[in-house]
Amino acid sequence: MKLSASITVVVPAMNEAENLPHVFATLPSWIDEVILVDGNSTDDTVAVARRLRPDLHVVTQTGRGKGNALIAGFAAAKGDIIVMIDADGSTDGREIGLFVEALIEGADFAKGSRYVPGGGSSDISVVRSFGNRVLTGLTNMLYGTRYTDLCYGYNAFWARHLDAMALDCDGFEIETLMNVRASQAGLLIQEVPSHEHCRIHGESNLHAVRDGWRVLKTILRERNRGLVAAPAPSSLGSCAIS
Repeated sequence: MKLSASITVVVPAMNEAENLPHVFATLPSWIDEVILVDGNSTDDTVAVARRLRPDLHVVTQTGRGKGNALIAGFAAAKGDIIVMIDADGSTDGREIGLFVEALIEGADFAKGSRYVPGGGSSDISVVRSFGNRVLTGLTNMLYGTRYTDLCYGYNAFWARHLDAMALDCDGFEIETLMNVRASQAGLLIQEVPSHEHCRIHGESNLHAVRDGWRVLKTILRERNRGLVAAPAPSSLGSCAIS
């Protein structure tokens, strides 16, 4: 793929040495930069990553949480487009082309969704799916968006919009914060179908109740800041949502 824009992929990881060979094998050859944000791993995460990709840029996380890691990775990114994927094998790097295509064709923010045609999940539980749908519906009601999948971490965006989102949270609620602030900033958002796979090795750090509560507080806090309603949908096609 020949692109006029450079691509950075940001991968937050903590103790994911067993999963990285699979994750990195799915990354397209045409991406320009891979940033691994290491959450002070106690296994060989960094050594394995560097062996797999000698050109890797490693950032050591100074705080805690997925949001903190992603913000550090975004700050270090040099690409015109930033893609965020997980290090556990749940997000497929072979889908990056779909996200980049949406951005090249006019979107400001390409948002992965497991609930649009072509998307799906092999991992999400009934409880997590129900909670996600409730939180997605609440967000749509409060902010005038038409999201189908609020709590999913596979996204891509033009780096020039980082300042507009002004990200400032530490945990898994980072995904919700990005979606809300992107919409409130008037960015053109397009949902992209994505299939979530099961974690390959290890156990997830996600806790449905605890992290769901943090997402809910984020939704309400942002609304209480008095932000204006999202702009009317643009004409990017059936998947354009704000």
